[in-house]
Amino acid sequence: MTQSRLAPAKINLALHVTGRRADGCHLLDSLVVFAGTGDWLHVTPAQDVSLQVLGPRAAGVPTGPENLVLRAATLFDSQRGVRICLEKHLPHAAGIGGGSVNAAAALLSLAELWNLPLPKSERILALGADVPVCMAGRPTRMRGIGEVLAKVPALPTIWLVLANPGVAMPTAPVFRGMKTVDGSGLIPPAWKGFDDFVAWLSTQRNDLEAPARALAPGIDIALAAISDQPYCALARMSGSGATCFGVFASEPAACRAATAIRAAYPRWWVTATPVL
Repeated sequence: MTQSRLAPAKINLALHVTGRRADGCHLLDSLVVFAGTGDWLHVTPAQDVSLQVLGPRAAGVPTGPENLVLRAATLFDSQRGVRICLEKHLPHAAGIGGGSVNAAAALLSLAELWNLPLPKSERILALGADVPVCMAGRPTRMRGIGEVLAKVPALPTIWLVLANPGVAMPTAPVFRGMKTVDGSGLIPPAWKGFDDFVAWLSTQRNDLEAPARALAPGIDIALAAISDQPYCALARMSGSGATCFGVFASEPAACRAATAIRAAYPRWWVTATPVL
């Protein structure tokens, strides 16, 4: 019997780079949320482990052992088989955690399918710094290199408009473009409603936005297209880019904004989605 799981897009509403370890890994302080849109992972019992990638954004996704979904499967050290179908809807190298949310979905799905405990946390972290927070799947403050997770106050109802101008942004060049890597951390998360949340978020930042914008001018166009929409409370880039988001208080406002942006830039990936 096939089991299916959404691998929701990961959005860094704020991302502060607070240092760099001796091994070169950057230290972060980030507010991470998850969207109601994403890829889908389907798993079916089988004799061997296999991966098939389908969907509108399957082109270019590796299907060999370098794929994080297959790497996640190997962490169970199990002799059991599974047929995995990854249905790709999220753009690649987009700053919304496509590979990490797929790996997290694979770990959760296989643990359930095989009735096995999850691998140890250090092995999960070795898959990628974002995988632990993607397994949490809820609004979270993420610190360290991704291993320190803390709950945050309940978020108000938030809708996001996500827009990617068709630019793939490898993470390494963006980090190399930073002028400093020892910024301050987040102001402790605290809010009591939508307006209060936006006021808090507007005092935070994404330290990767400036170097990403220098590498890909299309990010500037995306940010302007989002912020120009009526009722957009704040526009910012997610992760290392190039996906940008706008914060809205209601579904109708977000949907109207997404429709307008999609009409103006039909080749972009644009969607309106709630924060889960």
